[in-house]
Amino acid sequence: MAAMKTVSELPTKVQLVDIDADMAGQRVDNFLISRLKGVPKSHIYRLLRKGEVRVNKGRVKPERKLSAGDIVRIPPVRVAESKAQVRPGQGLVKVLESAILYETASLMVVNKPAGLAVHGGSGINLGLIEALREMRPDARFLELVHRLDRGTSGCVLIAKKRSMLRHLQQALREKSLGVAGQHGITKIYQALAIGRWPKKRKVVDKPLQRYEVAGGERIVKVSPQGKQSITEFSILEQYTDATLLEARPITGRTHQIRVHAQFTGHPLLGDDKYGVDETNAEMKEKGLKRLFLHASELTFYLPDSSEPTTVKAPLGPDLQTILNQLSSP
Repeated sequence: MAAMKTVSELPTKVQLVDIDADMAGQRVDNFLISRLKGVPKSHIYRLLRKGEVRVNKGRVKPERKLSAGDIVRIPPVRVAESKAQVRPGQGLVKVLESAILYETASLMVVNKPAGLAVHGGSGINLGLIEALREMRPDARFLELVHRLDRGTSGCVLIAKKRSMLRHLQQALREKSLGVAGQHGITKIYQALAIGRWPKKRKVVDKPLQRYEVAGGERIVKVSPQGKQSITEFSILEQYTDATLLEARPITGRTHQIRVHAQFTGHPLLGDDKYGVDETNAEMKEKGLKRLFLHASELTFYLPDSSEPTTVKAPLGPDLQTILNQLSSP
């Protein structure tokens, strides 16, 4: 990745933006936050309070929803601090170009490499979405539909139109509540767990609670006070001291698969947060340098389609090499 100073792309003169059908339906403040990337939210709300942002020549409140045909006036924006813009290096660009598994005019599915965060922030200068925006400078809209942990590889949905983002996020909301339906999204993962997973253990239905500990780190635990969380597990391959699992999260909670696996007494290999340090150290000597969790398959419904679309991401060579070293029972 190469860092370089660039001239700010923020508006230096008044802009008049015509709202089309794809932009319609969003709040004015969210529209500005998305359009004026890098501008502090406090500054955007100040512009709204002072009436410098106008819709159809009138003052508006932040919660005002835009409609097709509206004209939004955006004033010149000046930010005191100029930051270095981080661009993806050629190596990352090449990896991501070959990682695009599926693409239409309104969305793409990317096989995210392990170790790459889905977005920047908290000390991370460049994530997947920032890299894709740099690679596609002419794209009017690129937004994450959902997230994967930094250490997890596999399928990530990227919306190229706001209407598609709304459609898929609604499907994910249904998923997070455990609502099954035609418009839901099915996620399938492959995970390598410590020990021999019991054949009878097919579902883990335990509520999960998220906590923040020192330094802002997130920890998730099984707790009666938590939110309902359900994961289906099935055995793909049994090894002497490990089990390759297929995991289907019915709900969509943070670290759900990892914590449910830990709860059963079979944490995932390479998991530095919920795993077993001694076992992880042994597997590291064999070449496992990351969490063995891979988002291998996504199934979703496109708008106005009754047929599902399924996209698969093959297991990475590094993980396949680990499996090849394991002995059968």
